[in-house]
Amino acid sequence: MARILVIDDDREVCETIRSLVSRMRLDSDGASTLAEGLEKLRDTEFDVVFLDVRLPDGNGLDALPAIKQAPNSPEVIILTGQGDPDGAELAIQGGVWDYLVKPSSIKNTKLTLIRALQYHREKLANKGVVALKLDHVVVGKSPIMRKCYDLVAQAARSDANVLITGETGTGKELFARTIHTNSAREQNDFVVVDCASLTESILESILFGHKRGTFTGAEKDRTGLVKQADKGTLFLDEVGELPLSTQKAFLRVLQERRFRPVGGSREEKSDFRLVAATNRNLAEMVDNGEFRQDLYYRLKTISLELPPLRERLEDIKPLTLFYLNQLSDRHGVPQKAVDAEFYETLGSYGWPGNVRELFNTLERAFVSSGEQKIMYVMHLPHDIRINVTKRMLKSENGPGSEQEESAGLERIGDQDPLRAEARLKPLLTLREFKAEMERLYLERLIMESGGEVKRMLETSGLSRSHFYAVLKKNDLSL
Repeated sequence: MARILVIDDDREVCETIRSLVSRMRLDSDGASTLAEGLEKLRDTEFDVVFLDVRLPDGNGLDALPAIKQAPNSPEVIILTGQGDPDGAELAIQGGVWDYLVKPSSIKNTKLTLIRALQYHREKLANKGVVALKLDHVVVGKSPIMRKCYDLVAQAARSDANVLITGETGTGKELFARTIHTNSAREQNDFVVVDCASLTESILESILFGHKRGTFTGAEKDRTGLVKQADKGTLFLDEVGELPLSTQKAFLRVLQERRFRPVGGSREEKSDFRLVAATNRNLAEMVDNGEFRQDLYYRLKTISLELPPLRERLEDIKPLTLFYLNQLSDRHGVPQKAVDAEFYETLGSYGWPGNVRELFNTLERAFVSSGEQKIMYVMHLPHDIRINVTKRMLKSENGPGSEQEESAGLERIGDQDPLRAEARLKPLLTLREFKAEMERLYLERLIMESGGEVKRMLETSGLSRSHFYAVLKKNDLSL
């Protein structure tokens, strides 16, 4: 029998939903706080969770990852008294089944619950049908990476076009290869097209091939990459660099799976599966007229966004162990141990180059360690250590530090407004202080950027989803 959990501090709402569940002859339980709800999820398997957004001890949206990782991976139906478009976007990105605004009719609530239960049963029935073969370099067990693996499995089961987005160094080509490896096309070619390295004058020749004598230097027929990917996977890397003229030509190829080589008189066929990747914002490029809208929608049938390393710091240790062991095998030396402070330093760095930069850093440290059996902080490159040390000193010398305390309150008027406001209040716990500073930072960020999201993301260095999550945590809106 299915079990339903209602996490809502409104007793009337909780009793109404539990009464509905009881009439459907299902079991239910209730919780009035996030802490109580999460405890029940740890002790009991539930199929569906009704979750309020504003709870006495926190924002329900912040608990989504923990709820989705609970035993039985329950479906989540959000309950909220205020319809918030940004909150709805964040909830859907977090994998919720539906987003209901109170008061929701009994009929609508029941229909949503029935569909969520049906989906959940089918999901559990199909669980494990596809044993995902991860490439040996795909490492990470954080909740955000598990979502990526789920999308890879979905993509592998279909032949739909896939668009992989993410910052430089997040492993877009690696995930594209993983999708190919787990698909029915595994035994055929995985063909890479680096759109950023090809000039517009030769791009169509590279993609579609050409006939002998078409242009100077065309001494023989050449088979294009589109044809080479027949029965396999065509990977368009940095697809945002594709010229507009080529985008138009490629759109037809994508629709018809037919093309004409440069200088050719007959069309040829190619049964390829398309995976594209970019570190650029294609939606923004569409708005600016730099990318065709129709091609953009064709590319993103399945959309996979890879997180930056700074948003999955718990994966740094397994990534480090994996790569150091790989380096040891490559150089034929015993595997090295790692000092705890080494990990702490890696976790304190921002990693603008993501996993690629991490691996490069580890290789430099490995070489620096020579024949030593243990990796220490001293083996890390100077630029990494300097960056982390400066961050630490700025934090220690920030608001409330002993250096500022000794300078006296007469200097407050000349300091940053954030520091001034903090110093005039009674001393808080470190956790309370950080939370207050975060809110003040966000308020100032919104004010100075005029509420322009793009500017705020550039200034803060946060991803869009992380930015909205921090806003919701601080009960702020744009």
